[in-house]
Amino acid sequence: MSPTIRRAVIPAAGLGSRLLPLTKATPKEMLPVGDKPVIEHTVRELVDSGITDITIVVSGGKSLIQEHFRPNPALVEQLRADGKTGYADAVEEVAELARKGHITYLDQYGPYGNGTPVLNAARSFGDEPVLVLWPDDVFVAEVPRAQQLIRAYEQTGCPVLALLPMDPTESQRYGVPIVKEDLGDGQLRITGLVEKPEPTAAPSSYAAIGGYVITPGIVDELREQTRRWYEHRTGEVYLTDAINAYAATRAVYGQVIKGRWYDTGNPADYLVAQMASALAHPEYGPLLRGLVAGLDENGG
Repeated sequence: MSPTIRRAVIPAAGLGSRLLPLTKATPKEMLPVGDKPVIEHTVRELVDSGITDITIVVSGGKSLIQEHFRPNPALVEQLRADGKTGYADAVEEVAELARKGHITYLDQYGPYGNGTPVLNAARSFGDEPVLVLWPDDVFVAEVPRAQQLIRAYEQTGCPVLALLPMDPTESQRYGVPIVKEDLGDGQLRITGLVEKPEPTAAPSSYAAIGGYVITPGIVDELREQTRRWYEHRTGEVYLTDAINAYAATRAVYGQVIKGRWYDTGNPADYLVAQMASALAHPEYGPLLRGLVAGLDENGG
């Protein structure tokens, strides 16, 4: 059996430009979805899936991420002294989450593009497979998305991409996989990705929605892309380009994820994620439904 995956990378160095001015001073990864910053949802997903070594790759202005996960004994002590036991327990639980995930931080360095943070972290990978999850995704699923990806890797021993069924009219928003074979149970053999194709040119009805198991061969392709970038200083270093290059000669799989995906990277989708989280909350959900019902009755 292929080794169980224990490492993960969360690239968190982006500018969050689609959410400006909200993200001018607050990292997009620290914007709340429900009662947690969005990156905490990702960390929880990884820890719940058995990951014990998480690297968060950051850039300047992201110190709030470290502060959120860092233990704060003085705050806990003050909360307990004030009789606010529930709040104290919640603060301690976040620090314990970071301990379980053994979170470490790296500063991003190198060409622009989402492949660079993965390569920055790769020196600690060795020959191990690694999960890569974005910090602005929230997945609600009975079985965590990360666990579904790990299971697919254990079955195939090959790189795996998270996929969801796609409305063909939205193909220009996503990377769309070229499917070679449907193996059943949501597992697809793929030979590459087409970035944001026109609906008439989309090679399948699936979207790659963020979430990867990468192997040393993918890292080698990232190194080659980066070498070429330093020679020509043009373009960006993309993880999907490395996957495409790898898939041209070696097996890559897609796993259709069972669950609901919320992208918080733009204002409309962030609002949807907030609303969905609130509606699912046992206390806030009834309040919101009552508010909406009142607006409808009053023509608001």
